[in-house]
Amino acid sequence: MEFVDETEAQRVIRGPLTGRTRVPVIPAQEICATPRLFPDNPQEGQVKQGLLGDCWFLCACAALQKSQHLLHQVFPPGQPSWLDQTYRGSFTCRVWQFGRWVEVTIDDRLPCLAGRLCFSRCQREDVFWLPLLEKVYAKVHGSYEHLWAGQVADALVDLTGGLAERWNLKDLASSRGQQDGPGSPEPRTCRQLLALKERCLISCSVFSPRAGARELGEFHAFIVSDLCQLQGQAGQSILLLRIQNPWGRRCWQGPWREGGEGWSQVDPVDSSELLSQLQEGEFWVEEEEFLREFDEVTIGYPVTEAGHLQSLYSEKVLSHTQELPGAWVQGQSAGGCRNNSDFPSNPKFWLRVSEPSEVYVAVLQRPRMRMVDWAGRARPPVGDNRTVWSPASVPGKDYPAVGLHLWKVEKRRVSLPRVLSTPPVAGTACHAYDREVHLRCELTPGYYLAVPSTFLKDMPGQFLLRVFSSGRVSLSAIKTAAQSPNPRNTLLAGEWETVQLRGSWRIGQTAGGSRNFASYPSNPCFPLLVPEGAGPRCVRITLHQHCLDGDCHPIGFHVFQVPVAGEAQGAPSLLLQKPLLSCVPHSYTQEVSRVCHLSAGTYRIVPSTYLPDMEGAFTVTIATRIDRRSIHSQEMLGQLLQEASFMAVMRT
Repeated sequence: MEFVDETEAQRVIRGPLTGRTRVPVIPAQEICATPRLFPDNPQEGQVKQGLLGDCWFLCACAALQKSQHLLHQVFPPGQPSWLDQTYRGSFTCRVWQFGRWVEVTIDDRLPCLAGRLCFSRCQREDVFWLPLLEKVYAKVHGSYEHLWAGQVADALVDLTGGLAERWNLKDLASSRGQQDGPGSPEPRTCRQLLALKERCLISCSVFSPRAGARELGEFHAFIVSDLCQLQGQAGQSILLLRIQNPWGRRCWQGPWREGGEGWSQVDPVDSSELLSQLQEGEFWVEEEEFLREFDEVTIGYPVTEAGHLQSLYSEKVLSHTQELPGAWVQGQSAGGCRNNSDFPSNPKFWLRVSEPSEVYVAVLQRPRMRMVDWAGRARPPVGDNRTVWSPASVPGKDYPAVGLHLWKVEKRRVSLPRVLSTPPVAGTACHAYDREVHLRCELTPGYYLAVPSTFLKDMPGQFLLRVFSSGRVSLSAIKTAAQSPNPRNTLLAGEWETVQLRGSWRIGQTAGGSRNFASYPSNPCFPLLVPEGAGPRCVRITLHQHCLDGDCHPIGFHVFQVPVAGEAQGAPSLLLQKPLLSCVPHSYTQEVSRVCHLSAGTYRIVPSTYLPDMEGAFTVTIATRIDRRSIHSQEMLGQLLQEASFMAVMRT
């Protein structure tokens, strides 16, 4: 979700860089008599939002207040300011963009209405680090208007060069009290935030407030400025979170407001102390209330003074970093997700882990285009003529859904189809419409194959693959041989036996839907026999539905192995067992495909739509590689055959 302050939408003022409605820009020395860059008291530099819907960016700016070395990274120290004779009316800041720190220079003329800043400002209006940094970020994005919506996580990465993580609070609320299963990710709880509050910037957000809680706003981001664990008068543990609203006003009237009934549960001394800590725009909420009213938490990874990331979970310093650029090229290396037969054509990277390590692997997408360069000069459109961002954008419009999977291999010379048909050792939970996705894993020494992909094939784009590790690692791109225009031709080199089977889903008969439904066994079921041979056979199974592009059902298929002792077993009972392999999640596309290696035996292929009672016709194509070498004659018809005679010479 992007955060866009819908309650302020009617008051938007187009920025002075947009070329639309222009607002006056005034030098800082005309806005106040004694402008300062930074305050003496950190509270005086607290962020406040103006008429621009950039709460997401302002929340990320608060990270710089928690770390002096991060602030110096963005605002290089030693620059002359208003009280210096060498001051020339400009400042230079640094913003991290796609793998490098970019210097951006701006003057100190800022948008104003009636002589006051109309966009962001600090708690004290004679402190200017925040509106100056907002102008820098607007210049990077092309205009103030282009800051009208975004992700806190993206801004945190741009201001720190690190990583940011998002937690879904509704998932947290539903999983409270449940035991984590084997192999499950680290537990994510509100109480875990207690250990992170000093090291990290923590932001929370509301997407769609429930009825009666509209004062929190819609698609609005907040700052979690503190957490406090107390013991209630009844002996219970109470976790309170102090929330800062960038709007700069106390908008919440919950039970822990000033004079609220919640404070009767704790000691009056604690109550008085916590209420005295509130600044303008801040309020306290209790853990249950927080999980109920807010939707998401964003956490920026700590960055040490040496510039290394620190793990959120183990606190290990991720002192080893590697990064390489890559690209998905339409018709060549944009193979789509694992549902597609062209998945092996995606960009591939070797990750060598030299010692047991905690490793983070991230895929950062480059924006499709920019209307201006870093100096603010206009630049002609290239390729897709969409802007980097538009106020009407929705998640997924600017970036395709991307994912990342990791396979461990015994050696670098491997059979790619065979490796990619096995389960990965790690992977993103799904393809996400985010600028950056990442996964965390504990890896043992060895070689790993990393494959970033878009969900849909033939989606062009550029990306940066980043690796952060507690141990020594190396990263290299795999150079593939030149491919034919259709990567599928490379995959299908050799002799293949192909069988096509037609079928249909019919309401009330054979449209059973996915395995989520009890009607699943009624789906069409096709036999597959893999004959004996030297080893497993390479098989490509393709499901093609006969429909127009706009009328596609979400489709997928499962393959079940028939036990030798149960070949007479009926299809309904077999289909209730766990499938040997699957081509899911069900996709809104005309064709899905899966390449696999199957041992000799009997199998059943079951194509399905996601929901029951969805009618349609389809074809299942089964291509099995023939287990013999092709014999090619080098003799050409019409060419004279030359006989070669040999003479044996004996020496006596």
